Amino acid sequence: MLIENPKTYKGTEVEQIFFRPSFCGQNAEQLGIRVIYNMPMPTTVHVWGSADNVLQSFESGWSGGASSHKLQKTIQMHKVKAESSFSAEEYFSMIFEKMVGANGVGYQDLTGTELEKAETELFRQAIAEGVRSTMWIGDTSGEISSLKTFDGFFRHILDAGANISRFEISSEDEMMGAIETLKRCWYQASDELKALRSEGQLVYFVSSSIYNQYIEELDQMGVEGAYNDIINGHATLHYHGIPVVEVPLTNYDVEKFSHFCLLVDRRNMVLALNTADMPENEVRMWYNPDMMENRQRAVFLAGADIIDQRLISAVYSSF
Repeated sequence: MLIENPKTYKGTEVEQIFFRPSFCGQNAEQLGIRVIYNMPMPTTVHVWGSADNVLQSFESGWSGGASSHKLQKTIQMHKVKAESSFSAEEYFSMIFEKMVGANGVGYQDLTGTELEKAETELFRQAIAEGVRSTMWIGDTSGEISSLKTFDGFFRHILDAGANISRFEISSEDEMMGAIETLKRCWYQASDELKALRSEGQLVYFVSSSIYNQYIEELDQMGVEGAYNDIINGHATLHYHGIPVVEVPLTNYDVEKFSHFCLLVDRRNMVLALNTADMPENEVRMWYNPDMMENRQRAVFLAGADIIDQRLISAVYSSF
């Protein structure tokens, strides 16, 4: 197999090779959200709660009882096309570097399997970053960012208006510090959100600015273990037992959400991907001899949404 040979992936190959390695298992846990695949269209998510007052006085027959609570949300799915191209020389250099770095092979030892694996890994990483960034700052109206393929979580936060607990930071408020921001996010949260703390699914999603600020504030406290933190770094940050997760978006031109803190139940934020319900769903990689460049293209369906607006508390910049 040569690097010029076309490669096409369809059906389950697209999901298994290009999406599940990035959005399942440990990688999905690092994203900190709920990821669902190939749900029947339209993609509808159900959230079930326990029934109230299930205990009844003992007597013969069926006494009934309250039904379980159910919240239903339909996620709008959008057709997405991911494309990239490289000059033949640049493409070979990147592929060869990946192969040597991963397998320790030399140029004379290249095989078709290793070549295909390196090519797919290169494009898989690009797709994963495109989906990750869009699920946060995607906006089909173009108000938040230039990522317009589907609406991300921040777009849904703005659309929710007064239905969620939120506070917009002014340029002066930005100086209140990371700990004060985390504290405010907790105290303004709804009772329904606070009540879920014992289930261990709450998480703070924060901008890089607040994350780095929080590290500095922890280092300045001088508490036991601070010395080890300075030497080894902070493996995982928490605030009152709730994980604090950085959402890196500094590479994107985002003003309104350049400084933010979200307290959510991680099950409440859903990324939906579909590689099965569209005939043209595929990933292709080929060489264009006229332009002397290698090209890659993926077509699939994607969407993101917040299921229950009560279960999110947001603090973000308004400048």
